[in-house]
Amino acid sequence: MAVSGRKIADFQGSIYKHSAEDFDHRREPCLAFGQQIEAYGFCVDCQEYLCKNCFAYHQRTKASKHHQLVNKDYMDKHVVVKESDECTEKCQVHKKEVIKFFCPKHEALGCNDCIVLNHRACDIDYIPDKCAGIGDSAEFSELLRQLDQKVNEADDIIKQALLREKELDSCYDKLLKEITMFRKDINDRLDQLQKQILTYADKKKSTDKQTVNKVLETCTNISSDTKQQQSRIQDYKASQQNGQLYITMKQARSKLKSDEIKEADRCLEKTNMQYTFDQNHDLTNMLSRQDAFGKLSLSSSLVTSKVRKPLNKLTRKENINIKTKSDRKECLITGGVVLSSDKLVAADYSNEKLKVVDIKNKDVIEETTLSSGPRDIAVVPQDHIAVTIPEKKEILIMTTAGKLSTIRKFPVKGECCGIAYHQGHLFIVCSDPKCVFITDTQGNVQNTIKLDDDRFVRPQYLLLNKDQKHIFISDFSRDSVVSITLQGDISAEYKNKHFKNPLGMMMLGDGSLLMCCCGLNGSIYRFSGDMKQFHKMIDLSFPYTICCNHDQHEVYIGCYSNQIKVLSAK
Repeated sequence: MAVSGRKIADFQGSIYKHSAEDFDHRREPCLAFGQQIEAYGFCVDCQEYLCKNCFAYHQRTKASKHHQLVNKDYMDKHVVVKESDECTEKCQVHKKEVIKFFCPKHEALGCNDCIVLNHRACDIDYIPDKCAGIGDSAEFSELLRQLDQKVNEADDIIKQALLREKELDSCYDKLLKEITMFRKDINDRLDQLQKQILTYADKKKSTDKQTVNKVLETCTNISSDTKQQQSRIQDYKASQQNGQLYITMKQARSKLKSDEIKEADRCLEKTNMQYTFDQNHDLTNMLSRQDAFGKLSLSSSLVTSKVRKPLNKLTRKENINIKTKSDRKECLITGGVVLSSDKLVAADYSNEKLKVVDIKNKDVIEETTLSSGPRDIAVVPQDHIAVTIPEKKEILIMTTAGKLSTIRKFPVKGECCGIAYHQGHLFIVCSDPKCVFITDTQGNVQNTIKLDDDRFVRPQYLLLNKDQKHIFISDFSRDSVVSITLQGDISAEYKNKHFKNPLGMMMLGDGSLLMCCCGLNGSIYRFSGDMKQFHKMIDLSFPYTICCNHDQHEVYIGCYSNQIKVLSAK
């Protein structure tokens, strides 16, 4: 019987791409008995290299004597170099078995045991029979393409993840900075308020001490003068100087009638008070709340999310007719908010209605009549909106889930006009009295910002700045837009002879403003966040309110008109 020599498969760790003539098989060793002996010949049937002894033995044994043998001078002509069909990978389940089969139905590789146990009823592919030419198949090319695609997709995600990691660090650093700055602002404000109280206390203490010192001086002088008179009277009596005694007694009698002591006592009585510090109960109650300092908001997206394109131009696109059959007057849209990509709510002040508009179909799909004209609207969480009713001096909290309906209302101590919502608080600007009320959504007043009568005449709408530390307020009668701090201090103001009757505003992603000005026939202006730069975007007749649909890249303008103006923001 032939002893196994070295097989072609032993030399093929990869696919051979050269012809048999590229190799000198005369130097291929025979591996009989573990010895590396130069090949003497080759068996075409066994595809084995044989040494001289094996070659001779191969000719004698019964099993191989009919095999075709060639000596080393001719064996290259008979050797067929081909891809290895031998399976060598071990089965993961049956560790000693080799994977030789594939089940197309279950897309599972397996050994003999796997097929017998789990795929007996399946049509099985025998891998050595199926693998021939697999490297040139369409499946091979398609698999490489899909693998390349998967690598590219993974690389893209890796890039995004690395960028996200940097953004998270930047976001966290910004958060710390904002918290630190907010804490500093609180400390600065508390220091200022403390200084005011201490200044008043110092002034009161100084005044009272002056009064006490004056009383001490007056009473000390009275006591000294009286003792001198007592001494003189005693001396004149002892020396029997009756004339001088008479005069001194009359002088003493006259001084007894003086009210100096009573006046000093009254002055001293005015200082009879104890200095105490009464803590602000609103502040104490606020600090007792869990979120008194603030809370972490997760509403914003990072840079790697879809970024809104900057707004550089507004162009007229179309109009949406909002006049309904029951309207008795021409529409005056003074407030509007976008609820979704295809729905907005408009406040029709003149017809005392709220109207729900289908943006896609350009139609009013719902209207609700109110007791008085609505002025402005703010979107509140949980599918709610807040609506100002200036003539009634009240705020309506309404649900937008299903049909519009009022779920509660609360009074405001003023003629409420513009309204905005931020992190659980409503910001409400009133024209009479001129102030901004900050309330929770239940109507409990958290703070009141009084507006300077010299700088405000008829405040109408308000908007929180991007830094959430300033409030923009439009003043219709003073032809100005003013930025104030949350303490009421004016930080910036814009006023120009060509800038007339500002009303509704909206904030852009970069912190700049779009402002409706209905004077001089009407225009839409754009202001930088610091109000140092501005320019006219588009002329528009009597615009009152403005809101944006970022998904559709559209801006909606409410006017003194039966139509909402739709502008393209692309």
